[in-house]
Amino acid sequence: MQSIDCRGLACPQPVLRTKQALEEIAAGIIIVIVDNEAAKGNVTRFAESQGCKVSVEEKGGDFYLAIEKKEESKATAITSPELITCRPGQQKMLSKKEAILVFKSDRMGTGEAALGKILIQALFKTLPGVDEKPGKLIFYNRGVYLTAEGSEVIPVLKELAANGMEILVCGTCLDYYHLKEKLAVGTISNMFSILGTMLKADNVIFP
Repeated sequence: MQSIDCRGLACPQPVLRTKQALEEIAAGIIIVIVDNEAAKGNVTRFAESQGCKVSVEEKGGDFYLAIEKKEESKATAITSPELITCRPGQQKMLSKKEAILVFKSDRMGTGEAALGKILIQALFKTLPGVDEKPGKLIFYNRGVYLTAEGSEVIPVLKELAANGMEILVCGTCLDYYHLKEKLAVGTISNMFSILGTMLKADNVIFP
């Protein structure tokens, strides 16, 4: 039984090390040790997406994930970056005609802050009415403020999500700004997922 100590590793290293370990065995059990909820969720969802069974035990503040891979499990390349999240969500593969919008700030543009906030609100008010909508929305850095309680664009984001729009929110950014408990819409994600999504997209747009 292989044991992988991922304590203290930054996102997405726990997932990458788990992926590598699963690829190296045909079948069996590996133990992955992490020290935070985000890593526990990310590793669990990735392993389950590969057809593995996961059981979790907490010891002294750390999480021990026993991941059982059967011979028919498919621990191969990650085909859907949404798998590494902290909340399960509907998966949707990007097509060649789809683009994604990436929000790295809570305002639009680099000029006056007040104007930038007016513009970002106008963008979200306009987005539900356009014919060609993006396949996904990604929020990182100060962009995560748009997905947290108190954001004026939450009603629009919830409407988009209800209609099938996938919204990925950087978990590291939520932690940095102490907003994780205030997340109002979207799926908590990480850099592995965000980068994978952008690389698969035909067009990446930064408003």
